[in-house]
Amino acid sequence: MKTVTGVFRSAADAQRALGQMRAAGLSEGRVTLLTPESLTSGSGAAELQSVPTVSTEQPGMGKAIGALLGGAAGLSAGPLVVAALIPGVGPITAIGLLAGAFAGAAGAGIGAAAGGKAENAMTDGLPEDEMFVYEDALRKGRSVLIVTAEDGAEAARFRELLKAEGAEEVDAAREQWWIGLRGAELEHYSSTGRKFGDDEKFYRMGFESALHARSRCKEYDQVLGEMTVQIEELERQHLGANVGEPFRRGYERGRDYYQRLCDERKAA
Repeated sequence: MKTVTGVFRSAADAQRALGQMRAAGLSEGRVTLLTPESLTSGSGAAELQSVPTVSTEQPGMGKAIGALLGGAAGLSAGPLVVAALIPGVGPITAIGLLAGAFAGAAGAGIGAAAGGKAENAMTDGLPEDEMFVYEDALRKGRSVLIVTAEDGAEAARFRELLKAEGAEEVDAAREQWWIGLRGAELEHYSSTGRKFGDDEKFYRMGFESALHARSRCKEYDQVLGEMTVQIEELERQHLGANVGEPFRRGYERGRDYYQRLCDERKAA
């Protein structure tokens, strides 16, 4: 299975693309839509608030997610629908087979779930190394559509369909995310006396690695072994390159970055 992702500036565009996917014969179990609260309106509020909540729900979550479903409320009879509070993002709705997997991997406080397919919400197929890109898009008020394809040919067809509907590819969204951070990271790294341009490649790898779903929110000593393995592998791939120091510095800054997002959300 291959994953194809499109980032949309408007929820309406994402919904239209979802409709096109279904018209093309894509089953509901192969598409997931992530939408921030700010882009949806209250047509699904009553339905979501009537769904039993789980023990991890945060106080006041029911009201916070009241406007999440919007035009997608009618989908809740089939695919999994999750309302979640994502650290650094806030309340979102996630609709589709990967909804629960995304919320769980993001460390979300789950507010509510509806639909009959929760048992199928597995992490299989969820590109966890791209999750921070999805979260950044949601933080900016965008919607994310994740589609699973059977093979390369189908993935290419879905990619073209998403592009035709106005989607930005996830690689472009990743670059925009880094451009927004690069100035501050350049200044920080240059203060150590090293040239950022020389080490940026491995610094950024470390930064992004710290944001991987399997790494963040863990104590430093819990991830030290895995980080060391990553550095050793990169050193084998890039003989003679200065890998270890910039990767570690980037990793530490990535951890600080994610912690700031979590702290800002708690203070909001």
